[in-house]
Amino acid sequence: MILVLRALGIGDLATGVPALRALRRAFPERTLALAAPTWLSPLVELVGGIDAVVPCDGLEPRTLPKASLAVNLHGKGPRSHRLLRRSRPARLWAFACPEAEHVDGPEWNDSEHEVRRWCRMLEWYGIPTDPTDLSLAVPSRPPREGVAVVHPGAKAASRRWPPQRFATVARDLASRGYEVVVTGSAAERPIAECVAALADLPGDAVLAGGTDPAELAGVVAHARLVVSGDTGVGHLATAYRIPSVVMFGPMTPDLWGPPPDRPEHRALWRGPTVASIGVEEVLAAVDEVTCAAAA
Repeated sequence: MILVLRALGIGDLATGVPALRALRRAFPERTLALAAPTWLSPLVELVGGIDAVVPCDGLEPRTLPKASLAVNLHGKGPRSHRLLRRSRPARLWAFACPEAEHVDGPEWNDSEHEVRRWCRMLEWYGIPTDPTDLSLAVPSRPPREGVAVVHPGAKAASRRWPPQRFATVARDLASRGYEVVVTGSAAERPIAECVAALADLPGDAVLAGGTDPAELAGVVAHARLVVSGDTGVGHLATAYRIPSVVMFGPMTPDLWGPPPDRPEHRALWRGPTVASIGVEEVLAAVDEVTCAAAA
């Protein structure tokens, strides 16, 4: 068994897809298991090539299945390295971390894009990769189609654009004839309801808390547009090449943004405070990505 650790969220899984696909191509006959949160399982199925999901939410000590090869796509160590060693692997592929007594592997680079980071690590071990291989399978029956997705939530408060501004954007999109939906997790439903109310959207426009990861992916895959902060929905838009505008801050898009050669995606960043991005700038970017997608 090859055991891969990526015990994080939607965006983390999406940015790890090229590395996971590279492992699948390199070891077509081996069982490939992914240690990840159970709630991500519906989305893992859309990656393809993953034989099993090993429940693992974060880096709490737990018993992992024995693996001949353990691959750390989670972090630079030492905790993630030590967790994988609990599977008693014959080999561990990971970034060098003397603190975890792992000196094999490339050096970590803080300024590297997340997709490229894991591809580079595998290349160091001789595995060819394709960093552009970001697509996901399209769910067959999304709960809503042809919508403009507005996603105001983000795990970290510092990455959340003000809900009043999301509401202004949502109202403008609705005035253009878009059917606007507001997505998010169950915990983000109050923010989603606030945005919908401020934008005068109908009650059924709020999908937050009502979709599992695969259903959310289906909404995005069949959407006309996505407007979000730096969070998982933006990465789903990249995976499905849906026109998107994503506001970044404090993290720069150089680390987590969409591929810069895709004109249907715009990553906006004006320094460490996401609130520095204005509504008019977002609406101008919406015009740009929709025109690029139509060209």
